[in-house]
Amino acid sequence: MNHHSSIHPTAIIHPKAQLGTNVSIGAYSIVGEHVTLHDGVTLMAHVFVDGHTTIGAQTIVYPFTSLGTAPQDLKYRGEPATLIIGEHNTIREHVTMNIGTEGGGGITRVGNHGLYMVGVHVAHDCAIGNHVIMANNATLAGHVSVGDYAVIGGLAAVHQFVRIGHYAMIGGMSGVEHDVIPFGSVMGERAHLSGLNLVGLKRGGFTRETIHEMRALYRALFHGEAEGSLQQRAEHMTQSSQHDAVLRDVLDFIRMGSKRSLCVPKQDHPNHEDAA
Repeated sequence: MNHHSSIHPTAIIHPKAQLGTNVSIGAYSIVGEHVTLHDGVTLMAHVFVDGHTTIGAQTIVYPFTSLGTAPQDLKYRGEPATLIIGEHNTIREHVTMNIGTEGGGGITRVGNHGLYMVGVHVAHDCAIGNHVIMANNATLAGHVSVGDYAVIGGLAAVHQFVRIGHYAMIGGMSGVEHDVIPFGSVMGERAHLSGLNLVGLKRGGFTRETIHEMRALYRALFHGEAEGSLQQRAEHMTQSSQHDAVLRDVLDFIRMGSKRSLCVPKQDHPNHEDAA
């Protein structure tokens, strides 16, 4: 145990746990045998960290959070699996994050600079990028991937194996059963694509020209006259013209194989590309 760290006398730290420098562990927290806390990690109080769990530097964890516990998966039989949380995250009260399973590669991975608000759940084998925000009680089922800078609204629930592209926006209380394109904005009791995440594009510093091209691409993909499936249209557009990297991300996301279909606009709302 590093002498620069601050450990409350009521905290229970397994002797084999690995602690970096300037770690702070508050009252009544429990840190298990296979846990690694990197430099500057703060567990405020009443935090439970178990399993093969690593928490990156300068991450702060608020009270009554449970990290690294077994997955809520009946197929799990106790096999070794891990939870890897990156640096500079804020993990608020009552957040739960589970380790992975053999069937999903054995790793649940959370990136850097994220904000996980009260009651968020990250299930087994999820892969979350950097600068992600999950609002209160947002829930990810197993094997969900979330791209950088995505925002998941309060009480939203994401089905297992769904892919959420970077800079996507998930509206509050949405049930997301299908993949969400990068920069897409989805909402609804059973979420449909409602347009581009224009707020995210502007905050991300993307140029007006890029945003204009994105809107044209959206219209061509979802409201255009071209024949064939969405995947075939994306394939044709990739081959027929040169796009910059941002637009190519969307086309590649659509063309990539997935266990879920894509979120698309409601058929009776043809002008949804202007949604923010």
